[in-house]
Order: sequence, then C-alpha cells, then structure tokens
Amino acid sequence: MFINITDSKEAANKGSSSGLVHYLEKENRIYNKDEPEYWFNGQQVRIDPYVAMRTIDNNIAKLGKDDAKFFLLNISPSQKEIAFLKEQYGEDGAKAQMKGFAVRVMDAYAQNFKREGISSHEDLIWFGKLENYRYYTHNDPAVKRGIKERGDRKEGEQMHVQVIVSRKDAANKIKLSPMNTSRGKNEDHSKKMGQFDRVAFKQCGETLFDELFEFDRLLKETMAYANVQKNGSLAERVQMETQNQKEEAAHSGISLAEDQPGIDLAPGIHPYFPTIDQPLDDFISPIHVDIKDDVDDEAIHGRNRHRKRQARTNTR
Repeated sequence: MFINITDSKEAANKGSSSGLVHYLEKENRIYNKDEPEYWFNGQQVRIDPYVAMRTIDNNIAKLGKDDAKFFLLNISPSQKEIAFLKEQYGEDGAKAQMKGFAVRVMDAYAQNFKREGISSHEDLIWFGKLENYRYYTHNDPAVKRGIKERGDRKEGEQMHVQVIVSRKDAANKIKLSPMNTSRGKNEDHSKKMGQFDRVAFKQCGETLFDELFEFDRLLKETMAYANVQKNGSLAERVQMETQNQKEEAAHSGISLAEDQPGIDLAPGIHPYFPTIDQPLDDFISPIHVDIKDDVDDEAIHGRNRHRKRQARTNTR
C-alpha cells in the first residue's frame, strides 16, 4: 500500500482547485462518458466535479495568495492487494471497498494532526476520486527508451484513489498542513499548529488495509522492511533479512534456527498502529455506487521543466 502526499509544486495548490479537478476527470472524458465515476467523501458517493471544486475553493478563510489551499493524496494499493480485493468482493465490490478504505485513511489523516477538535474525516473538507488506470509519462524509463509512448496506459491492476483535501478544517477556522513536520525548539508551536508525521501516516495505510481486509502481508511487502533496507544500519538490514528468510522458509515448510535476536529499529523506523475507535464493521460495509505516477502530467510539470531549463541557461 502506497500513500503519498503530493507537494505544492506538483499539485499547483496555491490557487483554484479547478485545474486539478479537471485533470482528475480525465477517465470520465475518455472512458466513462455515459456513466461517469463520481467524486465521493464520507457522506456522499455521487458528487459532481463542480461541487467538489467549488467547496474546496470556498474553504480558504484567512489564507493568503501564496498559501497552500489544498493538498493531493494518492492512495495506491499494490497489484497484489487489488487482486485480493477483487477476489474477495468482485470488480464493483472492490471499488466500493476502496472508497470505504479511503474514508478510513482520511480518519487517520485527521488524527495524525493531534489537534483538538480534529479527530475524523468529518472534521475535514475532502473529496476522493477513484481511478482505474495509470499512464506512462515522459519520465518513465520505457518512454525514454522508446518502448512506450507518453500517455499509453500502464499494464496490470492500477486502481487507486486520489483525494483533494482542503488546507482548512470543515469549520473553515483551523489551518492543517501535512507539510508541517518541525521538531525540537518549535515542538510546542508545532503542536499548536498541528504537527504531522508523514512516515506514521503512510504506515497507517498499510496497517489499516491489513486489519480491515484480513490481508496476510509478507514481511518483505511491509513498509518497515523497505525502510530498514533503505535507512537501517547494516546490522538491522541483516537481522531483517534473516527474519524474512525465516518467514519464507516457514511458508515453504522449511525450519530455520530460532537464535536471531529481535530488531531494534533506528529512530524514525517504527511500526505505527492508528488509534481509531469506530468499529471496523461499521465502516467497511459496502458502498453501492455504479491518481501517483500519473499526476506528473505535462500540464502540471511543464512549468517545472521550463524553470530547470532556464536555470541551466542562466549558469552558462
């Protein structure tokens, strides 16, 4: 499970959300002209795009012209996770469950701020859009090698959910930025402003998915494993790989010696368990309804490439 919060440059989030909403309507323009895929949130599942745009754009009290007005979240299950959902719930059921899962992710998003009065998705202004495909971009190696063309659909299961969430809370009073990660001397101020732990938030998506759907995740498929391989010490990487080999051996019916010590992960590498009091069954009931590597589209990244070219020119 991959959850990403797109930075301000990619989301173009200092003005109206109209450009991003229009971009996320691309599948409706191409594939779903007769029966569009509607926007949704925790209260409704058939929201028109102009309603989402207007609501986000009107929730900007006391924000300056250079302030972020909204953020873009990408909730992307792996191909294995998508296949699991479709096997359990069928094609349409898997889509409904992904929308329900997105609501729980937004609960965790709200709780991560640790702000009084911000405890669930109901305290936020947000709109989700389920997408079925991703597309090759100019940055993909296959495009650079000429194997694929920009705009071609990517292979395999690619269902994911894009969420636009307002910078301000549902009451249009409190500023909430997931980019606020200050620590140390500014900790008290950060708590007041809503300090956000993005690592913990990303981890919670994996934990939520496993708990909600009883998904049996292998150690090598966990965020903890990836973090240790990338950021852990040599000893931690060796211990993690030893634990992984034991797990794989257990699945294969092979026994290994149980003499390896437990793992003390480096600071910042830790499992995260969300504290959500709402019963899982109340949330995951089917919803009956008939974006991240595709976000860097030409229309969004064109300005960034122009700046880079200009910077190189100015240094010559």
